[in-house]
Amino acid sequence: MTRILIAEDEERIAAFIDKGLKASGYATEIVGEGGEALKLARSGKYDLLILDLGLPGKDGLEVLQ
Repeated sequence: MTRILIAEDEERIAAFIDKGLKASGYATEIVGEGGEALKLARSGKYDLLILDLGLPGKDGLEVLQ
């Protein structure tokens, strides 16, 4: 199963994305802070990262680098 990490600090947006992806059969996890997103993205457990640029802590561009 494809695992997707959703890095989004707005709960309503994250829930909307999460619901749609789960309905399509994907396994998802949501994080709301850039440092945690970076840590999880580096873990190798995820096939895809959906990344918000305006995250608290490390912003999305820092995570992407």
